[in-house]
Amino acid sequence: MRSSTDRILTTQAGSLPRPDALIELNRSRAEGGIDEQQFHSGVNQAVTELVGRQRSAGVDLVGDGEFGKSVSQRVDYGAWWSYSFQRLGGLELADAPLFETTHEGARATEEVALTSFGNRRDRVGFAEAYADPTSGVEVSTSPMNFPVCRGPLTYVGHEAINADIARFKRALEANGLEEGFMTAIAPASCSRIDNEYYDSQEEFLYACAEAMREEYKAIIDAGLILQLDDPAIAENWDQINPEPSVADYKRFTMRRVEALNHAIRDLPKDRIRFHLCWGSWHGPHTTDLPMRDLVDLLLSIDVRAYSFEAGNVRHEHEWKVWQDVTLPDDKLIMPGVVSHATNVVEHPELVADRIVRFAECVGRERVVASTDCGLGGRVHPQLAWAKLEALASGAELATERLWP
Repeated sequence: MRSSTDRILTTQAGSLPRPDALIELNRSRAEGGIDEQQFHSGVNQAVTELVGRQRSAGVDLVGDGEFGKSVSQRVDYGAWWSYSFQRLGGLELADAPLFETTHEGARATEEVALTSFGNRRDRVGFAEAYADPTSGVEVSTSPMNFPVCRGPLTYVGHEAINADIARFKRALEANGLEEGFMTAIAPASCSRIDNEYYDSQEEFLYACAEAMREEYKAIIDAGLILQLDDPAIAENWDQINPEPSVADYKRFTMRRVEALNHAIRDLPKDRIRFHLCWGSWHGPHTTDLPMRDLVDLLLSIDVRAYSFEAGNVRHEHEWKVWQDVTLPDDKLIMPGVVSHATNVVEHPELVADRIVRFAECVGRERVVASTDCGLGGRVHPQLAWAKLEALASGAELATERLWP
C-alpha cells in the first residue's frame, strides 16, 4: 500500500454515490428487465468513469466505490453489509425480526448479546426524533430482509467477486493507475445475523471468517488492496441494551478481532487496510464508545493501515488519543477529515488543520487523509464530490505546512 515521504496522500472510505443510471440498472436486473451482459456492460462503464472522477478530484488511493454492491435508491446505509447475504451459502431469508430466531445455546459463550436495531440505546433515547420525519434524523428507507444461518456457511460469491475485480482492474488501467482498493465485510459485522445452525456464536463467527477469507484472498491475489469494513467493532456498543461494562465489551470484541486476524492469516498485511466507524446513519450518537477505549483493540488488528471517523462532531476531538498512543513503525492511519455526517462542505483550511494534528502525533509520513465513512448513500452526490475536492485541497495545504 502506497505511502509518501514528501506529501499527504488522500483516499476515501469505500462507498461513493451511485449514478442514477447505475441504480436503475440494479433495479432492472432485480426485476428481470435486462440480461447479465447489459448489466455488466453498464457497471463496467460506471466504474471506469468513477475511477477517472476520483483522480480528477484529487484522490490518490482510489476505490471502486462499491459499485458491485447493489443499491436500489440513493439513500442506502446497508449495501456494504447486505451484499454478503448473496455471497454466502447456508443462509435463508426469515420472516422474524433480526435476533429473534437464534436457537437456544447459540450465544451461551457471550457475556453480552446484541439487540435488534430498533432497540439500540440511541434509538430508544431519541425515539421522538427518530419518529419525526421532519427532525433531520435519517435512516435508510429501503427495506432489508435479514437472513438466518440454517446450514454450514460456504462462500458462493466467486462469480460476483471476480466480476468486481475484473471491472476495477480495467478501470484502473484505463485511467493509468496501478493501485486501487476494494472493500469486503469483516467477520464481526458479517456475523450480525441470526444463527440457527452453529452451537455457539463463536463457532458461527469463525465460520464467517473462513467463508469470507475466500473473498479477501481473491482481492489480494488480483494485485489489489483489501479494505476490511467492520463497524461492528465500535458500533456494537450501542446495540447492546442495557449498556455493558467496558471490560465485558472489550472481551466480547477481542474475540471478533481474533476471528478477523484468523481470517487474514498468512495474507500480506502490507496490502490490507481496516475501516472502523460508529455507524453511518444521520442521527444522534451520544452512546458511542470513546476511541480511547477502542484504540488498543484497533491496533491489535494485524493490517497495514487503519481508517476511522475523525471529522464528525462526535469524534473530532479524539485526535488527542494519538498523543498518548504509540503507533507501530510499520503502520499508517487514515483519519476521516471530511465527514458523511453533515451536508456542510468542509473548508480546506479546516481539513488541513485536522490533518496536521494527526501528523504532529504520529508523523507526517504516516498519515493518509480520508473520509469518515463511505459517502455513497449518505450525502447528495454533488456534496460528496465537493467534499472529496475539499479533502484534496486540504491535503495540499497540510503538505505546505508539514514540508515547508
